Amino acid sequence: MAITITSENFATETAQGTVLLDFWAPWCGPCRMLSPILDEVAAAHPEIKLGKINVDEQPALANQFSVASIPTLVVYKDGKPVNQSIGLIPKEKVEELLG
Repeated sequence: MAITITSENFATETAQGTVLLDFWAPWCGPCRMLSPILDEVAAAHPEIKLGKINVDEQPALANQFSVASIPTLVVYKDGKPVNQSIGLIPKEKVEELLG
């Protein structure tokens, strides 16, 4: 199950473990196509937290990560970004991104 990430809860939600951050927007077609893939990966890997960041509602976070295109995925491990991908990717590539 995905959680909504905001500027207020970002530090807390990304501090421990592995978090897959999905920068998206409701009007973005590729984002809507990627969403069920991310849900499937999250269901298969309960140890990974899936965090959704709506770039329209959280522009400060989008700017912090220099998000210029969506969807953008960022993998956080124990409070640090370790991997990133831009654009629609298949399930296999999402799992590779997670390591």
